[in-house]
Amino acid sequence: AAMKQTKGLEGDKMSIIKFEFDPKVGIDNPALTLAEDTDGEGVGEPRFYLLTKDNTETFGFCLHEELGCQGHIIRQIELGGVAQRRGLQDGDRLLQVNGHFVDHMDHLRVVQKIKASGNQVLLAVLDGDSYEAAKSLGRDLSQMLPDDIHPRLCHVTRDKSGFGFSVSCPEGTKGTFQLSVLQDGPADRAGVPPGSWLLELNGDSVKNYSHTQLTKKLKQSGNKVTLLVASSAVEEFYRLQGLRVTAALADTSWLPFKVRELHLVKGPAGYGFLLKEDDCSSGGVGQFLWDVDVGLPAEQAGMKEGDRVLAVNGESIEGLDHEQTVHRIRAHEDQVTLLVIDPAGDEFYHSVSL
Repeated sequence: AAMKQTKGLEGDKMSIIKFEFDPKVGIDNPALTLAEDTDGEGVGEPRFYLLTKDNTETFGFCLHEELGCQGHIIRQIELGGVAQRRGLQDGDRLLQVNGHFVDHMDHLRVVQKIKASGNQVLLAVLDGDSYEAAKSLGRDLSQMLPDDIHPRLCHVTRDKSGFGFSVSCPEGTKGTFQLSVLQDGPADRAGVPPGSWLLELNGDSVKNYSHTQLTKKLKQSGNKVTLLVASSAVEEFYRLQGLRVTAALADTSWLPFKVRELHLVKGPAGYGFLLKEDDCSSGGVGQFLWDVDVGLPAEQAGMKEGDRVLAVNGESIEGLDHEQTVHRIRAHEDQVTLLVIDPAGDEFYHSVSL
């Protein structure tokens, strides 16, 4: 994604996120609409689209900020691209990115949110006419959207009583598993909601598992298991919208593995660390932090040797080589913010295909 800034004839600035088309993307099903017009005043309902691409592809649309128009506007939808095949329309206003309301946000911040999504992003949009009508009526656009659309990733460690949950499945069916959770048991402490639906086990979909197969997989997991689960309300939302629930959209706040944000202000002796390119446990190469000097800004900010850099100054470095990453770090002369993860966390996210 290449972000551009252009200046229009009337002096307005537009920051654009450009996603170029590559014909290798598979065809997706169109998103469903809850209703066309529920209040009789020209205001339709938001539409939801899950856009998926691979590393060589782009989403096929631009995001504009335009003089005299409110909101973040979908423009330049490329013929045959991912966005067009999913059903995005020219002039749609972007309301949500991965479940986060963005209409009130600075345009560049919204661009960064889309770029940081990687190869999959869930967008909520409202057609241009409905958006303008809702604004003129003084409607709170955030109230037109569901409160929570995030599934949850939970890492459960077995104790003497087991994992602390049981699984029920309608007789003769596959892939439909509801969890009963023991209060104050391992699953409960790991954040598994009672009555939630199991979607993935250790990074693998359970949609084709029988109850017997699931039980076998749980036994093979040893003392730890990672579950992707959805409450009944979240599961119903995705089902009604015709969308697939994926771990990329999950709330990860319950996981024991966290990314860390390090803010460094350069001292007289520099930042006090070295950056080197090395192989990742997940395959490919990454940028790693080494030789962290005692007492200098890097150590004081919490940097640890072996941390892998994920983003520099709020922008992902995925796909950048060593020299490009160094250039990003040096872009601001006296300070930098790094998003990093330690080796254990890095390996965990790879194990669940994230």
